[in-house]
Amino acid sequence: MECVFGMVGNGFSLVVADSSAVHSILVHKSNEDKIMILDSHKLMGASGEAGDRAQFTEYVQKNVALYQFRNGIPLTTAATANFTRGELATALRKNPYMVNIILAGYDKETGPSLYYIDYIATLHKVDKAAFGYGSYFSLAMMDRHYRKDMTVEEAVDLADKCIMEIRSRLVVAPPNFVIKIVDEEGAREYAWRESVKDAPVSNI
Repeated sequence: MECVFGMVGNGFSLVVADSSAVHSILVHKSNEDKIMILDSHKLMGASGEAGDRAQFTEYVQKNVALYQFRNGIPLTTAATANFTRGELATALRKNPYMVNIILAGYDKETGPSLYYIDYIATLHKVDKAAFGYGSYFSLAMMDRHYRKDMTVEEAVDLADKCIMEIRSRLVVAPPNFVIKIVDEEGAREYAWRESVKDAPVSNI
């Protein structure tokens, strides 16, 4: 029951993801970070099959780093989104990645941006986006409360409302979420919202 959502505010982009690693009826862990920091000013939130998610997000991260190493300048957020879409489109005709992506970034020239990229290589620049079963509730909350000029505090408060709605309405709701932000100061982890912690591993 994955959930990834994001929004653009006044001078920043925010991405939220659940942190449950689930297979069938089993929860393997509840502290899986599904938001990859691609470089100093880009975040990639992903949902989908665990193997595809981990492999594809790392593949994009390394190619973004390779481009900067070769050319001496970083890819813009728009260029990264188009590269990601191109790789998904190529794979779609060979061995598709079952992964949905919310890409957030900050560029000096254009400011914050958010891109919606799904597993069949659909790409849209958006102000707010969501994937997974939690999107039914988070999109409804964002439709009601979202504004383009939101401050970081207002956006985090809205993210908390979305998380509470998911926890109270979704029948198999993920317990823990991670919030990350990217702005002119860079991409960083902002907070965790945890209701369950993994039990410590015994040494016995």
